[in-house]
Order: sequence, then structure tokens, then C-alpha cells
Amino acid sequence: MSRVILVRPGATDFDDQGRMKGCLDMPLSDLGREQVERIAAELAEIQLSEIISAPCESAIATADRVAEGRNVKVRVLDCFRNLDHGLWHGKLIEEVRRTQPRVYKQGQESPLNFCPPGGETIGQAKDRVIKAIKKVSKRSGAGTIALVIPDPLASIVQGILEGEELHDLWKSETDAAKWELIEASV
Repeated sequence: MSRVILVRPGATDFDDQGRMKGCLDMPLSDLGREQVERIAAELAEIQLSEIISAPCESAIATADRVAEGRNVKVRVLDCFRNLDHGLWHGKLIEEVRRTQPRVYKQGQESPLNFCPPGGETIGQAKDRVIKAIKKVSKRSGAGTIALVIPDPLASIVQGILEGEELHDLWKSETDAAKWELIEASV
């Protein structure tokens, strides 16, 4: 795999509200549907050999829209499910910042070891994703693939592909509806 288009799905209501959705399955919000139309139009002229989606509703809806008019089926892979936030699913990020400042700071300064109660660490998610990327890489060959993955997992995937570490969990938590071309180093 040498070229990846990493697509963050359109926004959900939780993204719009600044809440952690993690691996909760949320549909696109009205804003998210508008964003997906924009993304699909921007990607319309780019030839894709494969479209792979995270198993959540917002990612699948985004991937399906990107696939329209192409001779490419969307493949949904569970290994690209979003970070498990455990007991913090649905919690406002601002609430964590205000009520648990040390935990919030750890998410900024040392996100690899950060783990919400009952959730998974970024390190665990990263290990899961590295295995998946290796499998996808072997399969895809030289074509350009689209990975449709919500944040914060999309930022973890981006770091793996670019050989960099995630620096601030909170900045990527509700990032939605953008795409970028990555010349993968994996």
C-alpha cells in the first residue's frame, strides 16, 4: 500500500455537541450528510482500487456515498472500529477537561497510555490497527485505497501510515468530514 486516502466520516450529533462517541454506532447528523456530499464531490475524480470502512454507521454511510458511481464495493472491517471509550461514551470532552484536569492533560501529553475507565488504550488500538494495515497493504498492491475511519482512530491510523505518534487525543476526538492523501510508509 503506497497511497491511501484517509477519510474521516461526516459528523454525528455527538461530534456536533463535542461528545466522545468512541465505538458507539451513530448516524450522520444533518451537517454530516452535507459534509459527505462535499467529500464525495471532491473525491469523484480520484480512482480508487478499494474502499474500506470502519463498522460504524457514519463511516459506512460516508464510504457508500464515496463508492457511488464507481466499480468498487465497500469492505467493512471490524478491526477499524473506533477507540473504545468504555464508561466515557457520550461524555462531553469539555466535562472531562473541567472535572478531571489531570486525566485531560494526560490525553494531551501522553495519549499512548491514556485509558478511559473500561475502555482501551491508544496503544491497544494501535496494535490492532497495525495488524489490519499490514493485511490491507498486502491485498491492495499499488492502487489507491480509501480508508473511511472516524476519529480518534483515524488520527492513530494516520500516525501509523506517516510514521508519527498521536500528540493530542482531544484535538482529534471530534474531527469529522475531511480527507487527505497519504503516501504511506508502511
